Amino acid sequence: MSFLYLVLSALLLGMLVGKYTTVDFGNLYEFMLYLLIFIIGIDIGKSKGLREELKKLGKLSLLLPASTVVGSLAGGFLASLLLKVPIKWGLAISAGFGWYSLTGPLLATYSPTYGAIGFLANLTREILTIIFYPLVIRKVPKEKAIVMGGATTMDTTLPLIAKFGGTEITLLAFVHGFVLTAIAPFLIPLILQLL
Repeated sequence: MSFLYLVLSALLLGMLVGKYTTVDFGNLYEFMLYLLIFIIGIDIGKSKGLREELKKLGKLSLLLPASTVVGSLAGGFLASLLLKVPIKWGLAISAGFGWYSLTGPLLATYSPTYGAIGFLANLTREILTIIFYPLVIRKVPKEKAIVMGGATTMDTTLPLIAKFGGTEITLLAFVHGFVLTAIAPFLIPLILQLL
């Protein structure tokens, strides 16, 4: 639980610094993200029997991303009905799978308003994963709880999943995020063009 408070405190402190100062870190966050992924890659590479681990993933490595796609689109569909938003926008926003830096700009080429909403909705998914993954795995198997992170499980939420879910599911989380990251750039425009 102290990790959760640390994450929330760091986020709030960052927001205050951003609001009241002119500090500009440029793309430092990107470098830090790559450094985190590199360190996790080292951890995965150290594990004995990496080939066997990949084989063990089997169907689960496809089932989890498929479940995430279906669940996210169902959530987007439901949200569009509840909020009285055109279904195509609800589905397109949810098809970002948490990848806010793609979803926002991509949707903005069609509609600046829905681009902003897509950015915020997918950013919120990532933040909620950071806050709730450590709590959810108390009730849901840690492998299945990976779906809440969507595409972020290959990068930004991967360290969190490794810390709380254990290094044995790190590879599964990475594959899950990788598959969704490959799908999102094609699915979002497809939805907007078909509907």
